[in-house]
Amino acid sequence: MPKIDAMTPPERKTARNELGQRYREYQSRNIALDMTRGKPCAAQLDLSLGMLDGAGGRLYRAQDGTDCRNYGGLDGIPEAKALFADYMEVAPEELIIGGNSSLTLMHDAMAWAVLFGVAAGSTPWGRQGNVILCPSPGYDRHFAICQHLGIEMIPVAMKADGPDMEAVEQLAAGDASVKGIWCVPKYSNPTGAVYSDDVVGRLAAMPAKAPDFRIFWDNAYTVHHLDGAPARLASILKACRKSGHPDRVLLFGSTSKISFAGSGLAFMAGSPANMAWAKNHLGFQTIGPDKLSQLRHVAFFKDMAGILQHMQKHAAILKPKFDAVLEVLERELGGKGVAEWTRPTGGYFISIDTPPGCARRVVQMATEAGVRLTPAGAPYPYQKDPLDRNIRIAPSFPSVADIRTAIEVLGICIQLTRLEKLEGK
Repeated sequence: MPKIDAMTPPERKTARNELGQRYREYQSRNIALDMTRGKPCAAQLDLSLGMLDGAGGRLYRAQDGTDCRNYGGLDGIPEAKALFADYMEVAPEELIIGGNSSLTLMHDAMAWAVLFGVAAGSTPWGRQGNVILCPSPGYDRHFAICQHLGIEMIPVAMKADGPDMEAVEQLAAGDASVKGIWCVPKYSNPTGAVYSDDVVGRLAAMPAKAPDFRIFWDNAYTVHHLDGAPARLASILKACRKSGHPDRVLLFGSTSKISFAGSGLAFMAGSPANMAWAKNHLGFQTIGPDKLSQLRHVAFFKDMAGILQHMQKHAAILKPKFDAVLEVLERELGGKGVAEWTRPTGGYFISIDTPPGCARRVVQMATEAGVRLTPAGAPYPYQKDPLDRNIRIAPSFPSVADIRTAIEVLGICIQLTRLEKLEGK
């Protein structure tokens, strides 16, 4: 089939009839497929079942003798801090282990900044203008935190090697109300981009008019490689320290897509001053996290090599699903000029760009055929994609067969939507 935009009117009519027939056939099948979120599938969760019975249910004392059944241990038990400091590439004293959700830690850190400021004696963000830069397309839950807390968001373009740094540098240097930036630096949600050394260095060193500027560094997918050599990511904490901004970055991560999505461990890391700031506020919220979960994770993974070996098992489950998406996209849309998509080497998502003005209609049509996708606009602040073109694909949860069906439906919907646009309908 030629490029859709180059078709003659008779060719467009024939294509619409053929695609419409295929679309109606899928509608008649009453399928119900959900690709809205990047949830681990049951086979991935099963990989960690040994964590529940490996210690015979009697593991409750930490290496230092702490009874993990009781209160206390605000920032984590020593052996867990040592393991996950290695995971986060920081020192143990630069790490706090929280509950099961890094999103909770990110929300709390931003709320503390709004209510109390980012350091002892600093002015709360809520008493100043507060703006966060949002590389887009990006993670919708980051943007939801800002919207919930009343923080203004400014989108900046996301490139293959990270955010548009010229825009970021100009905005940060020119306005004291610009207080920070969200970053998913490795296998970014949803594009799969990995920040280059240049981007990491510029984020660390750039002038910021706000002395309390913070980078919210959500390294959610740091070990989530699909194949080949793992992507390299420079240390933002070391870069900030070297550039004279040791307190500029707050790092976050979790085992939510490593062990159990609802019962993993979450981490916050940063300079000793930032960790003291965080522990001060945490002390009013909790008497301590789930130390038994920390013990289970350490007993199961043992060390960083154990985590990496475990992630190879995840990759063996996930890669065929990503391959299925890319194969069907190429078969349905390759060479037709109606979509571009990423080919990530890790993470949980594939990002598709349709022609401008098509994404919402595509998602609507797919829903009406029984395929639920992330709402169009979700990867942008305020759910507003200025070009209405981006669609996020989350292949992890469905089976390979269901993924093939879902992407075939998506391909049909993209082509039909573009044909409708060309004909002014």
